[in-house]
Amino acid sequence: MDAGLFIGGEEGPAQSGERFDVVAPFDLRQIGTCARGGIDDVESAVRAARLAQPRWAGLAPEARERALLRAADEIERARDTLVPLLVDESGSTVTKAGFEVSYAASLFRTAAGEVRRLYGETFPNDRPTRLSLVIREPLGVVGVISPFNAPLALLAKMSAFPLAAGNSVVAKPSEETPLVAVVLARLLHRASFPAGVFNVVPGFGPESGAALVAHPDVEGVAFTGSTEVGRRIGGVAGEQLKRVQLELGGKNPCIVLEDFDATEAADVCAVGAFVHGGQICMSGSRVIVHRALAAELSSALVAKAASLRPGDPWDPASPYGPLIHTAAVDRVQAHVDEARAAGAEVLTGGTASGRVYAPTVVWEPPRESTLWREETFGPVICVTVVDDLTEAIDVANDSAYGLSASILTHDVRRALTAARQIRCGSVHVGMHPFQSNALAPIGGVGASGVGRSGGRYSVEHFTEPKWISVELGPSSHPF
Repeated sequence: MDAGLFIGGEEGPAQSGERFDVVAPFDLRQIGTCARGGIDDVESAVRAARLAQPRWAGLAPEARERALLRAADEIERARDTLVPLLVDESGSTVTKAGFEVSYAASLFRTAAGEVRRLYGETFPNDRPTRLSLVIREPLGVVGVISPFNAPLALLAKMSAFPLAAGNSVVAKPSEETPLVAVVLARLLHRASFPAGVFNVVPGFGPESGAALVAHPDVEGVAFTGSTEVGRRIGGVAGEQLKRVQLELGGKNPCIVLEDFDATEAADVCAVGAFVHGGQICMSGSRVIVHRALAAELSSALVAKAASLRPGDPWDPASPYGPLIHTAAVDRVQAHVDEARAAGAEVLTGGTASGRVYAPTVVWEPPRESTLWREETFGPVICVTVVDDLTEAIDVANDSAYGLSASILTHDVRRALTAARQIRCGSVHVGMHPFQSNALAPIGGVGASGVGRSGGRYSVEHFTEPKWISVELGPSSHPF
């Protein structure tokens, strides 16, 4: 398919006339072309968004609610278009693509419910005749920079809640997956969103992305992606005192205690680390296992990984498809090779076929190795052994990241004690770290970002509280 920029309710070419090819990561087929937005296009999109925002914010709550619900319906009706596009453009399996469509629709429905929950408050005053109110107002224009790994679901999440709050949006999708973003814009237009409320400027980060973050009329920025890029975005936004929500990288721990079944633990860890080839910021890439279960878990992980046959994302038997580009494969291989050279044992995997990287289990990589400390963003589980829960928590916290974590145990008291001590944005007991919920506050600490996305947490993040006071009695002056 061919796609243009979507600005002010219309789809058209970039002002430069430039376009770029979009290829399927699995077999490198060209699946379409897209207009290449630049600085001038960002200027046009922000202008359209600024003009549209007051009208959108001024609508009755029911009108914004209905628009968001219509958007959810349009997304579901477009399933037969969106699923194949997600498989081809992002390398998602059919199952993962179907989940994205359903989840994107649920996000818009959840956001619709938040429209009526923009609660204000009152608080006491020293003068009994004075009334103080706090109301919430939208920021204005929110710039959304979305990633390639869940190009529909994350764009929906990052946009729907600011929209519910009365903001308008200018989105810059990943250059790897621009087509699905333009399709979403078409669907929102079909859902009768006012022109200019949701705009899409596909392009490349140093051009359109940088221009969007730096634009003086963009009051808030939502970004999901790498920590390196997030730091740059946060720096630019900070200079202009903009509101930011940054969901960045993760090196997420999964603690496996001795009371958990090894085979079940291997299944949980495999799902948490291998879904979408590990290209998920909440992937459980660091497994921290109690010594009493280590030997059993080692055998179970190897058996589980060896049973998986990744490849063509259209094949129902494929657990995952390709990594997004060759540079991603090279990064994963470099991390594994460095750990192996430093003494780690690669129990299974450690090789690639084209852009498909084998499910890999690495035993006891040095804790200063790149594989253990940095986000690999590939299908690699690295395992370390500890003697008790206290050591497991210390190892989990010995990281610059703090996005998500999990604890596999049947002892709820130990689990909750550990959950309160692990430094991260979310902890999941009896499951892997890759969890999501439209109402949950998703985000991290440290190198994993700032702010939270989801439900009222997103809505409140992209609104500004305003204090209004009214004197109901006689005026009183000190002079």
